[in-house]
Amino acid sequence: MKQSLFQEKYPIFTLEVSKEETRFRSVDEIIAFFKERIDAHDVARFIAIFDHYSHTKALEAGQISADILDARNIVFCFGIALPNPAVMAVRPRSIGVTELSDRFVINFMEAPMPVANNSMESWAKAVKNL
Repeated sequence: MKQSLFQEKYPIFTLEVSKEETRFRSVDEIIAFFKERIDAHDVARFIAIFDHYSHTKALEAGQISADILDARNIVFCFGIALPNPAVMAVRPRSIGVTELSDRFVINFMEAPMPVANNSMESWAKAVKNL
């Protein structure tokens, strides 16, 4: 799992998983796995699955890198408190899953809540066969 700054300002976590290192064969299977984890979590709540690939492909001006075969986000929330309106800017959370010819790329933006980061990191790492 790598931490980096996307566009020099967004803290993200990224895990690349070779297709040889996982039992999952598609983005849909990985998203379904994450949904199971979200549904089993005592705080996290599932919101939606967004098919970013189909959305972008349907746009007249949409552009998709030739090496991307599929891309979806699973959207959910860990929120346990609403202390002020500003917290709405960092919710909900999502995990992106992108399929390339030889691997899956799983990434998410760092959350201001350690339990959320720990859960998302654990779920992502569980995609890889250990």
